[in-house]
Amino acid sequence: MREDRKGGFRRDSFGPREMHKATCSECGQECEVPFKPTEGKPVYCRECYSKRKKF
Repeated sequence: MREDRKGGFRRDSFGPREMHKATCSECGQECEVPFKPTEGKPVYCRECYSKRKKF
């Protein structure tokens, strides 16, 4: 396996990541996330997640 610049293993070495469709809890847009959403837990699109992450 190849290593990336951060010292870990590259995700693409294992093949494509399975994406799941979801609706963003913040803006309501449809998005895809790399995990299976759990009912009752909020899911955020990339833009909303990055906004929330800064706080």
